[in-house]
Amino acid sequence: MTADAPDTAPAVGRYTLESRLSGALGGRTAQAIERAFGYRTVGDLLGHYPRRYALRGELTALASLPLDENVTIVAEVIEVRERTMRSRRGSILEVKITDGTGILTLTFFNQAWRSRELVPGARGIFAGKVGDYRGARQLAHPDYELFDETAPSSPTDASVKRWAEAPIPIYPATGTLASWQLAKAIALLLDGLDPADAAGDPIPEQVRASHGLLGQRRALEQVHRPEAESEWKAARRTLRFTEALVLQTALLQRRAELRAQATTARHPSPGGLLERFDASLPFDLTGDQVEVGRAIADDLAEAVPMNRLVQGEVGSGKTVVALRAMLAVADSGGQAALLAPTEVLAAQHLRSIVRMLGPELSASLVPTLLTGQLPAAERRKALLRAAAGQSRIVVGTHALIGDTVSFADLGLVVVDEQHRFGVEQREALRLKGQQPPHVLVLTATPIPRTVAMTVFGDLDISTIRELPAGRAGIESHVVPLAERPGWRGRVWARLAEEVAAGRQGFVVCPAIEARVAEEADPAAGGEIDADAPDHAARPVASVASVLAELAELPAFADIRVAPLHGRMSSDEKDATMRAFAAGEIDVLVATTVIEVGVDVPNASAMVVVDADRFGVSQLHQLRGRVGRGGLPGLCLLVTAAEPGSLARQRVDAVAATLDGFELARVDLELRQEGDVLGASQSGGRSSLKLLRVARDGDLIADARAIAAELLDGDRALSRNPALAAEVRRRLDDDSSGFLSKG
Repeated sequence: MTADAPDTAPAVGRYTLESRLSGALGGRTAQAIERAFGYRTVGDLLGHYPRRYALRGELTALASLPLDENVTIVAEVIEVRERTMRSRRGSILEVKITDGTGILTLTFFNQAWRSRELVPGARGIFAGKVGDYRGARQLAHPDYELFDETAPSSPTDASVKRWAEAPIPIYPATGTLASWQLAKAIALLLDGLDPADAAGDPIPEQVRASHGLLGQRRALEQVHRPEAESEWKAARRTLRFTEALVLQTALLQRRAELRAQATTARHPSPGGLLERFDASLPFDLTGDQVEVGRAIADDLAEAVPMNRLVQGEVGSGKTVVALRAMLAVADSGGQAALLAPTEVLAAQHLRSIVRMLGPELSASLVPTLLTGQLPAAERRKALLRAAAGQSRIVVGTHALIGDTVSFADLGLVVVDEQHRFGVEQREALRLKGQQPPHVLVLTATPIPRTVAMTVFGDLDISTIRELPAGRAGIESHVVPLAERPGWRGRVWARLAEEVAAGRQGFVVCPAIEARVAEEADPAAGGEIDADAPDHAARPVASVASVLAELAELPAFADIRVAPLHGRMSSDEKDATMRAFAAGEIDVLVATTVIEVGVDVPNASAMVVVDADRFGVSQLHQLRGRVGRGGLPGLCLLVTAAEPGSLARQRVDAVAATLDGFELARVDLELRQEGDVLGASQSGGRSSLKLLRVARDGDLIADARAIAAELLDGDRALSRNPALAAEVRRRLDDDSSGFLSKG
């Protein structure tokens, strides 16, 4: 990138944080930055903080550089050699650089002139993609910037020392934008930043003083151009607190806005649907179910929209709690819509609801399924039942959000596994009510307190820890193929033994066919890619490959095996699940379409192949598909991950405990920084930059308390306009909605 800067240096006071980058840096540079990072304003780019800091005397461990990744390193030139190419005209310049122990080769084609500056002893920053040539690491045509080793023009011992020890910021970069190029662009912005723009600091003066924080302008200067390690550390501390305060302020504002709306209070009728349902239950509700149900009933009875999150262990009975809320709304003449992430889960929910209601209540409520793959005639009937109010409970996927879907009186929206839906999808369903509907969010992924404060800060949170009586429990074992490759055969033998005992089982694979992955957990590194470097040595297990493997085993000759995955039609998936539930299929070889909601009491065995390719919460969810009846469950987590690797630690953690809340804590500690909220959820400027919920729980709680004080009696922040402006700048409507709903 060559910054097409203005003809003259920018005038001091020219830019504010809201200024467009195109006006500050020039159109070509601004476009390159927007393509790489999505940044459009001065504030966006100044919020691109250094990943780390290097020193002029410091080198980088070259031996640890990962292949096929863009890297930025600090190193010293030790050898320069030019040779003629054999197969075509021209020459290759080979420059060897070192960290003092390892050696990396830089190669340049037909650029011999670089030998005039890349001389032995020269030090600098080098950036490029790490490749391999005949077993040796190399960077082909890397970008670089050599350190200006000239001491200050009027040297004193102090000035030379400051120059030598000044940290060099290393920024998150791309193949087209090197770290030092970003540093130059940021320096240009800092030089031109309007001093008056910093006068309105988002952190009130009394808070800065009591917490020992810097002003915003000084913090930005010190994080990008520190003269000492202590400066960037103090700056990051201030900017981390600012981030926490902005996020918590936005969440609390959102909470207040929701509570200021009016809606219809929903009361169950004496002797009505809810009472009749409770009387028909063949089991007693757990204490947690009763307590959470009471909180939901209190919310529904208010003329303020409920916004409650119910988190519960896998199999803890959240569906019963949600169904009781739907019946309370139906008693008052309203309708409930249940939004599920997959067609398999939507159909399973409908079957469970109909089964729990029984014939009489089902006839009164007319539960209806609405998904994208319904035949046209069935879809028209479902739409009419919803629009006329005949169906009091409508269960569906994102198809519920379509323009053709309407409700007579939508009183309750239930969102299951909310992390699967975008903000716009959830809001579109809310807007289908004549008045704001009550909202109940369900998740079987337990949430640590710091995550709840950061992600669900505007929701009331209820927890169901207690499992229903009669659960026989689940045994979980890691099958470590890296150390015990011969154990794979025993996995299939053990599964066959369960079937021989009259039980059923699941085999879950991360892909449908070779190199076709489905619904991976972001915690495991995003979508599973069979070509990813960390898995390059072994092919990804797939439904197709496992089906072929089982077909060759004598023990499976009489076992009925069937596939289930996302590329099957809605009818095919539904027919397969019905057959499995009816005992007509012994073993289901599936992808993660069976991750949540599937309830087959006779299923006792769960085999997860390539378990290291899934995240902690996903493995816990998959395990929860067995051990749901009176039969003990068995979960075999098959992995070839090396002992001690992060992937193996995830699998070991799941096998070590059935406590989802403990796993949530472990998961938070194992995830790499920046993955906590998940890239698919954060979107642009709302993603966390310096704040880490695994580490900064106390800071988040402190910021939330301060935000609550600032908003008390001043919801619009009229007394703190700079904080209000920062909230608007950092969190647009979509990202604010994301933060409030997770």
